[in-house]
Amino acid sequence: MADEVKGERIAKRMARAGVCSRREAEVMILEGRVKIDNKLIITPATLVTDDMMITVDGKPIDKAERTRVWRYHKPRGLLTTNRDPQGRATIYDNLPKSLPRVISVGRLDYNSEGLLLLTNDGGVARKLELPETGWARRYRVRAFGTLTPDQVEKLARGMTVEGVRYGAIETAIDRQQGGNVWLTMSLSEGKNREIRKVLEAIGLRVSRLIRVAYGPFQLGRLEPGEVEEVPGKILADQLGLDKKDVHVPRAKELAGRANATSGPAFGPDATLKRPAAKTPMPKAYRVEQPNPVARAAKNQQAAKFGGGKPSAKPMSPKPAGTKPSVKKPAAKKPNADRRR
Repeated sequence: MADEVKGERIAKRMARAGVCSRREAEVMILEGRVKIDNKLIITPATLVTDDMMITVDGKPIDKAERTRVWRYHKPRGLLTTNRDPQGRATIYDNLPKSLPRVISVGRLDYNSEGLLLLTNDGGVARKLELPETGWARRYRVRAFGTLTPDQVEKLARGMTVEGVRYGAIETAIDRQQGGNVWLTMSLSEGKNREIRKVLEAIGLRVSRLIRVAYGPFQLGRLEPGEVEEVPGKILADQLGLDKKDVHVPRAKELAGRANATSGPAFGPDATLKRPAAKTPMPKAYRVEQPNPVARAAKNQQAAKFGGGKPSAKPMSPKPAGTKPSVKKPAAKKPNADRRR
């Protein structure tokens, strides 16, 4: 029995090296621009190993990069695509120039905003997009209209709209504000414009849609347009990767990382599913669970020290004309051992 051929496809290796996308690599190969160990290849199905030299137009390509993932706050009015025939702006027109070639994990439509994961690894992107991963996408939604408990149950059972079957969507009504209602919605499939279509089918019109979490990764307090890399250890734990296969930021990268992402922007979410981490995760990458005991203790402490209910014994006012007593700071003693 012949030995099993090991390696990865040449197009994937070229993409991991930052040369181009896999599709563009396949075109280069068919155009006769790619060689392996000075031999011309004619099929994108060719497998390569680490000890092979790959050249494009006679120039050797870099080694494959380690897996990296970034959290990006996509603003409204940008397309999640490389280029638009209509000339509209895309996320790639607005990303920092310091980023390598990246692809998005899933998409957010033109009028949607919030968390978008970016990665340099196409295999990781496809893995995270699959519903089998079990990672929920959580959104804050503002819609014109009123949502009834019966409609919430209907969303939870799943719906068919214009022949397309949409899975269960967990929905919580946060508040009704005039003619608008704010909702928190969580789903695991994320089909094209899913939330907008199912809400429109039950009589609501979405006016704002913000993705605040994708699996264990949260938007936190990233400002629109900001990007922050996920630490390598967190990435390895959450994706089940070997630590040697993920990128570990250098000291300069860590120093330049924005510190505005200190925690979730929209509070806890007990329904979000994530794999168990080996070590505690920073707040920007984990979901906080509500703690009623701690909350009650905090309220009791606030009431005791004047932050809650007013004191039962009010302070008696001082006579008019008296000056408030001011405690003078203690004088510093001269240091006898100090010598000039």
